[in-house]
Amino acid sequence: MLQPFIHILNAQRNILASGSPRRKQILENVGLNIEVIPSTFEENLDKSKFTPEEYVLENARLKTLEVAGRLSGNQTIPDLIIGCDTVVFLGSQIIEKPRDKEDAVRILSKLSGKSHSVYSGLTLFVPAHSQVIKTGSPALESKYRFTGFVERTDVFMTELSQDVIESYIATGEPMDKAGAYGIQGIGGTLVEKIHGDNFNVMGFPLPRFAKEIAKIYSQK
Repeated sequence: MLQPFIHILNAQRNILASGSPRRKQILENVGLNIEVIPSTFEENLDKSKFTPEEYVLENARLKTLEVAGRLSGNQTIPDLIIGCDTVVFLGSQIIEKPRDKEDAVRILSKLSGKSHSVYSGLTLFVPAHSQVIKTGSPALESKYRFTGFVERTDVFMTELSQDVIESYIATGEPMDKAGAYGIQGIGGTLVEKIHGDNFNVMGFPLPRFAKEIAKIYSQK
């Protein structure tokens, strides 16, 4: 989906508003030149006021908006700013990254033997002439427009013994990941099966991203 437009994308300035090395690697693996400018937005939204879809999309929008605001004073604004947020949803609870090792034990014990859903919200900011959807920030209306979407993947976790949980946490892998596991690494051995996009569980819904990029750049 990206290949017809990759030469256009790589002739412009593309910003990833996230410090996630996994997201950067996913984009680079498909040949996209990307510059990382992590957002400093403090993720302090009241989870009780949002559905999982609303929560990740609003976090992604605000992360991207913060970076766009910092760059808006530049003479040449970026051609594309990409923001993303990913959470795990179990029952009625939104689960993000573990606070510490004890929290990782609690999270993985909850996920053990159950299915959960991974939601990623992704926003794409482009120069104002490229889109008609508003950013929600009047100060940036003349420079940027954005499009946003949410992707969901259902993950079925195998039964995890306490020994498996503690051994996995000892690797350090779970500590910077929503749901306290990384499907692309050792955490993949804890997953029985998934329904949906594997990239989404890694934190970046690549196929949907490619489709949305194709929509934007086919209109240019």
